[in-house]
This record gives sequence, structure tokens and C-alpha cells, in this order.
Amino acid sequence: MKYDVLVIGGGPSGLMAAIAAGQQGARVLLVDKGNKLGRKLAISGGGRCNVTNRLPIDEIIKHIPGNGRFLYSAFSEFNNEDIISFFEKLGIKLKEEDHGRMFPVTDKAQTVVDALLSELNRLNVEIRTNEPVKNVFYDEEKVQSVQLVNGEMISTNAVVLAVGGKSVPHTGSTGDGYAWAEKAGHTITELFPTEVPITSNETFIQEKTLQGLSLRDVALSVLNPKGKQIITHKMDMLFTHFGISGPAVLRCSQYVVKAMKKFKTNAIPVSIDAIPDTNEEQLFQSIVKDLKYDAKKAIKNVLKGLLPERYLLFLLEKNDIDPLLTYDNLSNEKLRSFVRDCKQFQFNVHGTLSIEKAFVTGGGVSVKEIHPREMSSKYKNGLYFCGEILDIHGYTGGYNITSALVTGRLAGKNAAMYSRAKN
Repeated sequence: MKYDVLVIGGGPSGLMAAIAAGQQGARVLLVDKGNKLGRKLAISGGGRCNVTNRLPIDEIIKHIPGNGRFLYSAFSEFNNEDIISFFEKLGIKLKEEDHGRMFPVTDKAQTVVDALLSELNRLNVEIRTNEPVKNVFYDEEKVQSVQLVNGEMISTNAVVLAVGGKSVPHTGSTGDGYAWAEKAGHTITELFPTEVPITSNETFIQEKTLQGLSLRDVALSVLNPKGKQIITHKMDMLFTHFGISGPAVLRCSQYVVKAMKKFKTNAIPVSIDAIPDTNEEQLFQSIVKDLKYDAKKAIKNVLKGLLPERYLLFLLEKNDIDPLLTYDNLSNEKLRSFVRDCKQFQFNVHGTLSIEKAFVTGGGVSVKEIHPREMSSKYKNGLYFCGEILDIHGYTGGYNITSALVTGRLAGKNAAMYSRAKN
């Protein structure tokens, strides 16, 4: 039997591609090597599934630092508001949370997965799970067939590669698609982990001095080796037994990876501004005023509430200030140094956890070789790409899934239109 469209991969982009192809009336086969579809969707957004983001398009593009601009054409065909309408038509009511993040009202990712599966069923999309693909075959011009690991050959007019990147491999993303893309003549840009915890060999990290400590709304900066700021993100962060993690850290991680490569170094400085809404001099004057007012009290008691207690004591100790000292016995120089650390506590980081531990894969199939309105290959007719296999990566917060759903929609729709025109 010959299919109009064969979609490889049952993640967000693959499910969307199969639905879009089915809606065009195409005969569609969706194959996935795992035992169930939508595994990455089911764990996204902490199991609640952050299906998209409602910020304006320009803002969404800014939150996709890895080739987000490539998506302008795609968004003109199908955008975040269309994603919201699409889910609501499937009976999934959505709600907006902070920073424009959209979640199902049920707070359960499984309701989103179930709605997509029932739509595939309604459109008579054939689904085969536990069916790993071995190879994709092309002739000089176009896609010909797909071979499964069990040896079966399936002929098709169009193939959609929706197999993901290399991050979160237990959901099935193990980088299978890169070889099939290269075979068609495509370039795979260097892969690297993004949205990933950062590691550090600093003594205070190795000794777990601050392990488990969260800092709220801090400004975390990645610096170049000369101390110049590369990027800053103002969000929460967390100290761990191997380094740092949390939202601000995940967003900064790709810049650490890139800086280490660019400057050919194994250590990059980062800086934490724990009180980002006050400048250093204002903070110094405010602290002096409070210390003078309570001159007989121990410094740690006067400054209680300025910072989380463990972090406050850590910075006092770093600056050789006894927390039980009173203002009269405190040197101005040490106080200045302490305030500077409140605003710019610098330490070195030495890399990130592996790409398998990352939330998102950086790098992939070069977008220069893809038609941006169709997600079709510039090298082989009938070959389409969507989702994380492409060299597109965003921050967490609904941006990667938006990219996956939009590119999946265009890949599936255009694969079906191409295939139907050939029949």
C-alpha cells in the first residue's frame, strides 16, 4: 500500500503534522518507535502542558534565540492564536498564566494528548507504534520510501521528519533523523544542550554550601572572560550540588556553551545581582542608614530580610564579616565589598549537564535549506521537516512547543498538498 504522507515521530510536531495532512484528505501513516504517542507533550510544562504563549509575535520571536526569525513566514500562515483556536475546536479550554503561558484548564497534559489522538482517529490517520524506522530512501529528485527496522518497505509520496533532537531521550528523541536529513543533502549544524542546568567546580558548589537554596527574581548574567556582560535574565534560580539551575539559569545556559566555544576556555564567569531593582550606591546608603539606626544590633539581625538568610550569611562570611558584629565595629571597606557582592557576586561556571539532560537541543537541520512557508526541503521533493530536528530553539515557557506545532502544521499541510497533486 502506498501512503500520501508518512510522518515519522509522534511528538508535538508529528501529531500536528499528521492531523494537518489528514485534514487535507490525505492517506496518512504516523509511525513512532515508542509504545505510545505524545510522550514529550505528556511531561511538558511540569505535566500540565504549556501548549503555547499568548505574547505578540515579535515577543515570541525574541524568546526563540535560535533562528526564531526564520518563523516569521510560518507565523503568517499559522500562529499562536491559531494554536489556541485549534485546541478550543478540539474541546480543550485554555487559560492564560504569567508571561503569556497558555495551559489547559484541566491542568493535565494528558487531556491535550487525548484530544490530539481522538482527532487523528476521526481523520482516519493510521498509527503504528513500536515501529522504529531504519532508513529513508530518495532518488535524484524526491522521496521514494521508508524502511522499518523489521525490514518492511513502505512507499510514500511525502515524508515528514518529526523525530525531535537529542534531548530528553526517554521520550524517544535520540537524534535518529539527522542521518536521514544528511542523506538528502542537508547540513546538520553543531548540536549543543540548551535550557539545561549549569555546572561549576567552585569550592562553595563542590562543598554544597548553598545546595538547595533558591533565589527569587535575581538578575543572572553570563560574562565574557574580560567581565563584559553577554546576556542577563531576571528570574528565579537555584543552587545545586553540581552548580546552578532554575529558570534564569536554563535561559542563560546556551550562552555559557557558546562563550566557552568562542573564547576557547573551560571557565566562564557569571554574576548574580540579588537586588536588581536598586543600584549599588543606593543599596549601600540604605544599608548604612539601617545599621546606624540599629547600631547596637548584630549586623545579621539588622539585614534580616535583605537576602535569604543562608545567602546573607554566605556573603558576609565571603567578605570576612562576623554576622554578630555591630555597625561600630564594621569597616567601611568590608561593607562596600559586601554590597558589591549583593549586586554582582561573580563565580566561574565550567559547562552544563549533557545534551541528554537538556530540555531542548540547540542546532539541527539548517534552516537555510528549508522553505520557510512550507517546511519543505530545498533538496528533495516530498521531504518535510518540523519540530526540534530543525535548528530552531527557544526558551522554556511555551516557545518551543509553539515552534513545534506551527512547523508541524505547515509540514503536514504542504506534504499532503504536494502528494495529492502527484496522484
